[in-house]
Amino acid sequence: MADNSNPGNFANRPKEEVQAAAQKGGQASTTGGFASMDSDKQKEIASQGGQASSGSFEPGSEKAKEAGRKGGSSS
Repeated sequence: MADNSNPGNFANRPKEEVQAAAQKGGQASTTGGFASMDSDKQKEIASQGGQASSGSFEPGSEKAKEAGRKGGSSS
């Protein structure tokens, strides 16, 4: 196993578990989520344009400003 203990890293998982995941061939592991919703419900949520989100930051906070400055750059 690798030194990285991240369970999301396939190198850290047992070989049998990795093989079982690979055999699914890209099939979704869940059936929930936005794509499984009724199209009217999707439109209702989409029309809110992100306003329904609780957000990660207080508007105008220093953390929000810092995150905005970083943009998509890697940390």
